Amino acid sequence: MRYKNLGKMADSKKDSLWHVSMSTKAGKQAKKMPKNVLDQLTKLLKSIEIKGPIQKEWPHFSSLGKSKLVPEDSYHCHIKRGHPTYVACWQEVNKKTRTIEVFYVGTHEGSPY
Repeated sequence: MRYKNLGKMADSKKDSLWHVSMSTKAGKQAKKMPKNVLDQLTKLLKSIEIKGPIQKEWPHFSSLGKSKLVPEDSYHCHIKRGHPTYVACWQEVNKKTRTIEVFYVGTHEGSPY
């Protein structure tokens, strides 16, 4: 009887994942990226889906200050070092529904921050 809710525990882990989407603009930007950078972006998105918006293990991860081009509760990290450096920026849209939207992927030079 101790393991009665084991099925529910497995479901709760599935429910604990974050819902990650990309804005239309970020999706178009991603299509232009080199394959190796796109592979890193895919790893980042999977990590965000599992762990949420805080990604301290990624290089140069930090929160972003709100501005005209940067929404509240936004973060960024580098997905490829060197020249050019590629970054990803995402926003925690809703904590309750665990929703995150990636709003920029591309070179550091073109980033909104």
